[in-house]
Amino acid sequence: MIFLTLLTWLAIFCQICFITISLAAGLYYLAELVEEYSVYSKKIITWIAMGTLGTYLLLWLFEGFGNTLCFCGMLSQLNHLAILQSYPYVTFTSPTFLLGILFIIANHYIAFQFFAEVYFSFSEVMAYFTMCLWIVPFALFVSLSANEYVLPTTTETRDGDVVTNYFSKKGKKYGLLTLFDYAKTSILPTQRKKGF
Repeated sequence: MIFLTLLTWLAIFCQICFITISLAAGLYYLAELVEEYSVYSKKIITWIAMGTLGTYLLLWLFEGFGNTLCFCGMLSQLNHLAILQSYPYVTFTSPTFLLGILFIIANHYIAFQFFAEVYFSFSEVMAYFTMCLWIVPFALFVSLSANEYVLPTTTETRDGDVVTNYFSKKGKKYGLLTLFDYAKTSILPTQRKKGF
């Protein structure tokens, strides 16, 4: 009996490892797609944010979700649309980005309060959290690495001309791909070529 229990725990550990590796590979692939097709990524994220905005409106009208929950969620989506105005250039210290982080925290707090008072099934609660709270911030998180490899354009910048601004910020990489590259070089062993 104890051997089967140990085997079960070993199998669960292997499954968690496989899921983690698959998730990391999927995130890496999505980050590559976002870098390659940043214009399409902006359009997709914009449509997702507008769809989430409409979802909040429908939840407020037809499902009786609270005013505070829906209006705070709508303001959050409007803030996400404001973040997308300068896409793919996202500055971590910009007021819209910092406000977006505050909205994420506030929306989670309000949602936990609402679902603690009103009963919904677990699948309905997860549907709300996935489609209304997590999908747009997750898409923005994956697309943070898109501004690392985008060539300068004729957008307005505060620090002089576009080319000077681009080259002054070129050394600062904070995206998802940079994190994966750092993990790859520091954690995974390197292969050495045999010299025959």
